[in-house]
Order: sequence, then structure tokens, then C-alpha cells
Amino acid sequence: MTLKLDTDDYRIAPGAKVDLDRLPTRYDGPIDKQEARQAFEQLRDRLVELQELMYAEHKRSLLVVFQAMDAAGKDSTVRHVIGPLNPAGVRVTSFKAPNSVELGHDFLWRIHEHTPRRGYIGVFNRSHYEDVLIVRVKDLVPEKVWRKRYEHINAFEKMLTDENTHILKFYLHISKDYQKERLQRRLDRPDKHWKFEPADLKERARWGAYREAFEDALSRCSTKHAPWYVVPAERRWFRDLLVMKVLAGKLESLNMDYPRATFDPTSIVIE
Repeated sequence: MTLKLDTDDYRIAPGAKVDLDRLPTRYDGPIDKQEARQAFEQLRDRLVELQELMYAEHKRSLLVVFQAMDAAGKDSTVRHVIGPLNPAGVRVTSFKAPNSVELGHDFLWRIHEHTPRRGYIGVFNRSHYEDVLIVRVKDLVPEKVWRKRYEHINAFEKMLTDENTHILKFYLHISKDYQKERLQRRLDRPDKHWKFEPADLKERARWGAYREAFEDALSRCSTKHAPWYVVPAERRWFRDLLVMKVLAGKLESLNMDYPRATFDPTSIVIE
């Protein structure tokens, strides 16, 4: 089916100044839910094929980064979009607060070992960007330290792409009111209590500071080789569709091919 969805509309151009208040948190366009689901299924099937092709070709890898405010749906996006893929070729990493060993190294040390090897898709649920987000908002390091990290991040991502790791980064965009709804849902449902932490409310109180930090990260670190996409995330069916379309489109653009056999298949007889 032909889907009228231009993913470039959601991509942050290199050097653009991002104002999240001017970007939608809820899709309200011509695509309806049923159409989106049909398109999602087709893209899902194609992405599964492309993942196998990349795994077989074994020349390149894909790194997918998800960042968002609390309760924006990072986990469910990973589950819906990445879940259908062959787990043998996917590694999902969720970065928490660094431990004492990690703190003894540079901020990218713990990140680098989780980047995907050739043939694999690596997914970061939170990432190296926490070191210009929570570290900045909670004043965990001096400003002169975290300000240098934008340049370090760009250089790190450029090095990865030079080594044939393709990078796609997604900011799942929600409003403060929507976050309130999702947090309240966790309180109202006993099966969701495990997802709620009282400390979440302290982080919510820093909404403005986090938004400013995200805007700087998106503005300074969306590059041609490692773009940021701002995804309206309050309609989950559209969120999943947009992310899936970006991923499938990227792998499709690589013009991959299965490796040639090192033997003559016609000469082999299986008894």
C-alpha cells in the first residue's frame, strides 16, 4: 500500500535550532489507525527480511537510540518495533546510573562495548545522551565538563559510522499533561505499580530543565550521519509506524545483497 508519510518531516536538520514547544506531541494527520496498522505490518515483515539480509551480509550494523521524558513509551516502542525481529541478531541495552567501575572511566567507555558488531542491530534504551541530560539537570558534573560532551558525542558517532555502523536516534515527544496521565495510570493499576517510583515525581518537577537539555542535545547532535527524529508519541500506533518506517527505509537504502557462495551449489548432491 502507498502511505503518505514523509519521515523527513520529523528529522532534525543539522544545525537546526530545536524548540520542542513548536513540535507536535500528537499526530493529527490524514493517516487513520487502521491504515497505520496495515502499513506497520507490511513494514514489519520487510524489516524482518532486511535484518536477515544484513546479518547474512555481515558488512555493517545499525544502532538505534531511544530517548524521552519518563512515561513516553520507550519500552513499548522497543517491544512493538524491535520485538518482531530475530533476537539472535539484536541486542537491547538499557543504560542505568553508572557503577563505580564505569565512573572511573570516561563517559563513553561503558557505551562503546555495547555498540553493535557487523550484522547486528543494537538498541539503546537511554544512552550516552544521559551524560548531557540527567548529568546536566542534576548538576552531577560541572557545566564546563558536560558542555564539551556534545563535541565528544558527535566525534564518537562519526567514528562509528566510518566503521560502517549506521545510526538512527529517536526522541519520543510527549506533553507534560500526557506524562501526568501515564504516571496516574501506573498508580491506578496494580499491575503497573512496579513501574512507578516516587522519585519519578521529583524528575517531573524538573520538566523545564529537561526540556531545555533535550533541545540542546537535539540541536547540537543531529548530524547527516547520525540524525535525530522527533516522534509525536501520544498516539502510539503512529509512533510505532513512524519509527518502523524510518528503520525499514534506512536498511532498504543500503542496497544490501546476500554473500555469494564459496562453492558450486549445483555440484553438491545430498544423499
